[in-house]
Amino acid sequence: MKKILLPTDFSENAYNAISYAIKAFKDVECTFYLLNTYTPVLYDSEYILYNSTQPNLAEAYKKNSLTGLRKVERKINRDFNNPKHHFEKISAFNLLIDEMKEQVKSKEIDLVVMGTQGATGAEEILIGTNSVHAINKLRTPFLMIPSGYEYQPPVNILFPTDFELNFSTAQLEPILNLAEEHTSKLNILHVYFGKDLNQNQEKNKKNLSKILEDTAHQFYTIEDKSVPKAIKKYQEQHEVDLLFMVNNKRSFFENLLFRPVVNKIGFHIKVPFMVIQSGKFN
Repeated sequence: MKKILLPTDFSENAYNAISYAIKAFKDVECTFYLLNTYTPVLYDSEYILYNSTQPNLAEAYKKNSLTGLRKVERKINRDFNNPKHHFEKISAFNLLIDEMKEQVKSKEIDLVVMGTQGATGAEEILIGTNSVHAINKLRTPFLMIPSGYEYQPPVNILFPTDFELNFSTAQLEPILNLAEEHTSKLNILHVYFGKDLNQNQEKNKKNLSKILEDTAHQFYTIEDKSVPKAIKKYQEQHEVDLLFMVNNKRSFFENLLFRPVVNKIGFHIKVPFMVIQSGKFN
């Protein structure tokens, strides 16, 4: 049985992501974990001091959280009522990303599905989003659903790669399973920067082709100055229902200098965006 974590803040954006997950896995036996986290607005020494004289404050937050989760579950049952799907509610006094990491580990979660609002301009640099932070923190496949996105079966999947990684079947299992469930086609996109593939990249490309031998797929090359621009160009010319990428963890120093490509894309996605990690975290 597939285990899927669904964080929610009870917003329309969050419910849209929940709806996507339920529709995408309508034929799969699933346990969905509805997660809501709560912390006081002023979660600091002042809150701790105040809370010591007002013990009911934390209970009020918890009560609101549980009430919200029950409302979401009732709405899901009204809208879908799928006998293949089971739901569990989790209310936690914690920061969202920290709690997601704990739940992923303790529940052995297969996939996290979350809505994202994105950001623009200076906000992109200054604040980020929970979903983009989760890309770099979670050790499980992570699927972001853009705000207001209307569900389309993920039939056409775009998979940009530089062929620097030697993928394994087990590593790509999440996207292979999704492709099998929806009879999807994987469109592998390589961005050409004026330099041909080296011997190692050619070897990795052949290996990827072998892994995908039972999955409809096609290789594309687009010449451009950046990966995000190439992805945008491809989407303007072809139908894309889902974007899939592997987050190749950079060193700490490189992260200080260069915002990773998956982070840039995470702020501007127009279709669902699935990310898996390239390997174990240090």
